[in-house]
Amino acid sequence: MTDAGKISEGSPYDVVVIGAGPVGENVADRARAAGLTTAVVESELVGGECSYWACMPSKALLRPVVARADARRVPGLSAAVQAPLDVGAVLAQRDEETSHWKDDGQVAWLESVGADVHRGTGRLTGPREVTVTAPDGTEHRLTARHAVAVCTGTRAVVPALPGIAEARPWTSREATSAKEAPGRLAIVGGGVVGVEMATVWQALGSEVTLLIRGSGLLPKMEPFAGELVADALREAGATIRTGVSVTALHRPAPDGPVTVELDDGDRIEADEILFATGRAPRTDELGLETIGLEPGSWLTVDDSCLVEGTDWLYAVGDVNHRALLTHQGKYQARIAGAAIAARAEKAPVDTAPWGAHAATADHAAVPQVVFTDPEAASVGLTLAEAERAGHRVRAVDYDLASVAGSGLYAKGYRGRARMIVDLDREILLGVTFVGPGIGELLHSATVAVAGEVPIDRLWHAVPAYPTISEVWLRLLETYRG
Repeated sequence: MTDAGKISEGSPYDVVVIGAGPVGENVADRARAAGLTTAVVESELVGGECSYWACMPSKALLRPVVARADARRVPGLSAAVQAPLDVGAVLAQRDEETSHWKDDGQVAWLESVGADVHRGTGRLTGPREVTVTAPDGTEHRLTARHAVAVCTGTRAVVPALPGIAEARPWTSREATSAKEAPGRLAIVGGGVVGVEMATVWQALGSEVTLLIRGSGLLPKMEPFAGELVADALREAGATIRTGVSVTALHRPAPDGPVTVELDDGDRIEADEILFATGRAPRTDELGLETIGLEPGSWLTVDDSCLVEGTDWLYAVGDVNHRALLTHQGKYQARIAGAAIAARAEKAPVDTAPWGAHAATADHAAVPQVVFTDPEAASVGLTLAEAERAGHRVRAVDYDLASVAGSGLYAKGYRGRARMIVDLDREILLGVTFVGPGIGELLHSATVAVAGEVPIDRLWHAVPAYPTISEVWLRLLETYRG
């Protein structure tokens, strides 16, 4: 509070953005491009989770791991890359990619587009009103003529298990910012964070054990994706235990090991334990109750990212639970920014599928790459999802190792491709690739799915020889028979 015990009044803005991660930055950029005055409120680092504790540090850690794995499969080069990775150099490069957890550059970028940055915690205190509590405890109120955009993202969920407090478990933040490799690392969860961090720390010298409640890894992708990644992790030395749950943790000495109790009666010991078991929205302290919404809830939005029941509040990115991926949140930000500008100008708003103000790709064409060895990449629907949605479909599979480009890429190449064909419309509903070096193939699949390109036209998209992308021709030949 101020010395007078009152909240000071700030300047009114056209748009107020709460959260300055990549999503909030892009909403602000689009609002400023439309000529709208914009304030951005951030309680931590400008750049958000992606820049400092997720996408950037994790991929910086994974890059040397995957590059070495690829090199080891190339005759004439493999003998030169058998030594262990230089852990210190890998971690130093990770620190460079996170700007050493300093956000000066990203603050400067926001200011360069004309957005005002407010340091502190933003809280809704009424319609179109945000109260900011600064680090020194003072408060000031921001008002928005047209829109408030909530871009606060998510936080890691840690289960309420006996002994969880004393165990001091890692979440994704600790896993991507650790200063040294633990001797033994237990990872709970087999989703993207679990498998990527298992890949990193196993390669950097940790003895990794994955504890999976379900039957396999990467459960949201085609089953063969998790199977191929699991095979590679086991070959690298990791232990994978499926069908088990953690029931309790014990860490009597602060610097000692963690004992992990499992529901099958077994116990394992680790130096650190990472819980990669899901995310929750950062809306607990957002003041949602002041506008009739439930604190801690996901925010339900329409395709322009406008929160249902309002004409001024937008929820963009992970907080709306549509597609918890940085690139998808930035896509939503571009859509929402355009919608905010159109409504501010009282211009027509096109929210029809694939319209200028509709985030249709959230439903039909969400791309994702898992940067393990092998990589796993997918866009659109899996076979199971397509069948559940009532589509009449056919899954077309092809062994990626049979493509000439794959054999040149690596000796002993292993991988698989699948496309899901809508038999009534003869378009693709989904595509999955698993194998070394396939991440860069995904955008071609995304274009095909988002563009609803007919199979007959894809036949004329000729892949260069000899590349891994020739798998497109092989998939189409397999479909035609």
